[in-house]
Amino acid sequence: MYHNIREVAERFGVAPSTIWRWVKDGFFPKPYKFGPATTRWLEDDIKTFEEKSAT
Repeated sequence: MYHNIREVAERFGVAPSTIWRWVKDGFFPKPYKFGPATTRWLEDDIKTFEEKSAT
């Protein structure tokens, strides 16, 4: 399952710009590009990030 920027930001309680900053800083997984205006994050990548962040 894939999630868009709005869903990811809502999941972490931050603004979409924060997610993009995290990606740029290498803190958050990079999204997959499906087209010029379609960017999504894989659920498994998000779960892995959450597991790493919890420790």
